[in-house]
Amino acid sequence: MSTSLIAMGVAIFLVINLVVGLAGLSLLFGTFETLFGKPKLTLLRSTKSGNFFAFGFKWNSAKEPAALDTIRIRLFNPFGSPTQVEVSKPFEAKKTSFATEVDMGPGFIDLLGAKNFDLAMVQIEVVSSTDGVVFQFDMKGPKFKKLVTEAHLTVDQFIADHKLDVVKKSQPPIDVPIRTFIADTVPGKGSQLAIATNPAFAAQFAGAGAGAAAAGGAAAGPAAENFKVAKVWIEPGCIVCNACEDIYKEVFEVLADTCIIRPGAPLDDGLRIQEAAEACPVEVIKFTKAS
Repeated sequence: MSTSLIAMGVAIFLVINLVVGLAGLSLLFGTFETLFGKPKLTLLRSTKSGNFFAFGFKWNSAKEPAALDTIRIRLFNPFGSPTQVEVSKPFEAKKTSFATEVDMGPGFIDLLGAKNFDLAMVQIEVVSSTDGVVFQFDMKGPKFKKLVTEAHLTVDQFIADHKLDVVKKSQPPIDVPIRTFIADTVPGKGSQLAIATNPAFAAQFAGAGAGAAAAGGAAAGPAAENFKVAKVWIEPGCIVCNACEDIYKEVFEVLADTCIIRPGAPLDDGLRIQEAAEACPVEVIKFTKAS
């Protein structure tokens, strides 16, 4: 046997083993997905009247995103009466695993009391009316009735057991003060503060000052001299209102959840940086003047 034939045989053997190994790995992942990754519906014990249907639902919302908002129960009863019943009710939309109980109305009692229920089939659908997603579960009538009547976990217990109540707490509402001195957009400069220290309004305040002096009041002082800034930064708490970027976009950049100082931002126009800091409703823009 030549060396080339031996090498070819070894290569074929390795390829076959690789294919078999990949097939086995794929089967293993498929089995894992079937056992642990499938959506799971759990029937729970309702703490309310007989019309209520309580259930818990867990699914991979990252893999299958949807806002689930409807529960639908169908009875297929060809050997009894009525032969078919459907009850469907909406509930508050859920985007992650949840548990709830829904008032299904008197139709739910009619469904449970159907004649020859033991020969019927029950179909349960958890639906997203906005995303067109439907999770469907089928079971025989006796199993459904047993799960409903013998359920021992309540909605609250299911939520606690599966830690479904652990959600990211939202930030408390922020009381945003009203800034009556923010003027309309100044051409070429964006939003500005209508204050005496702003050169863009120097003439306006000078005129007001002259009128006040004529009336015996004190005249407004001259516009403040500009200055350089040594450092400017954003403290935690930004509410992304865009006021700072509107005033000085060369320095401030508003992102999805905060604001940053642009790399290489010019720091020679201290008055505009000061305007942005004073316009910030939550006062998170800080700066130090250059010495």
